[in-house]
Amino acid sequence: MKVSADLHDLMQRLGYRFQDPRLLRRAVTHASRSGPGGEDNQRLEFLGDRVLGLVMAEALLEADPGAAEGVLAPRFNALVRKESCADIARDVDLGAALKLGRSEQMSGGRRKMALLGDAMEAVIAAVYLDGGFDAARALILRLWDSRIGSVEEDAKDAKTALQEWAQGRGLQPPRYIEAARTGPDHAPVFTIEARLSTGEAESASAGNKRQAEQAAARALLARLS
Repeated sequence: MKVSADLHDLMQRLGYRFQDPRLLRRAVTHASRSGPGGEDNQRLEFLGDRVLGLVMAEALLEADPGAAEGVLAPRFNALVRKESCADIARDVDLGAALKLGRSEQMSGGRRKMALLGDAMEAVIAAVYLDGGFDAARALILRLWDSRIGSVEEDAKDAKTALQEWAQGRGLQPPRYIEAARTGPDHAPVFTIEARLSTGEAESASAGNKRQAEQAAARALLARLS
């Protein structure tokens, strides 16, 4: 199979050369592009989520052999959550290679957290199917390396941390405002703004309000710090 320039460049950024590039093409194909009966990345996303979870669980156990389950669980959640997958996708500019339908392209699909996170999980599955578990594990550990080292900070609940930050400075609790809702009814995307009484604000988008609020709080904390 002849590899398109965008997929070739993505393989370079991933640091993995596919034996069957069709797997990568499928991994970056959103349902809006595939058409009726076409192949999209939804099944690969399902598999990639499980592969990522196993690798992260193993990595956390190795990194801290004495940690209890109650300590490991929030670290695990921080590493595998959709926002983290989307951040990794942005690191490798996965959005540039996404195959999207016209409606998703027009609505900024290449930047949407949910689409990027799903595609990143699908890419993990594609590597797993193409090169086996060891190849997928190597890819994940390479891409997630810095986040594994800083996971203790990431594991904190962002909304709680932002509220504590505000209270510690005598401010009112942050407000969370739904700035927009886009996408179809079966797969909405919420944009939430986290705002302090002093006027500082950041917004984020996700497939449900809770995730969007957490992401907005995390973005505002990052700016404040």
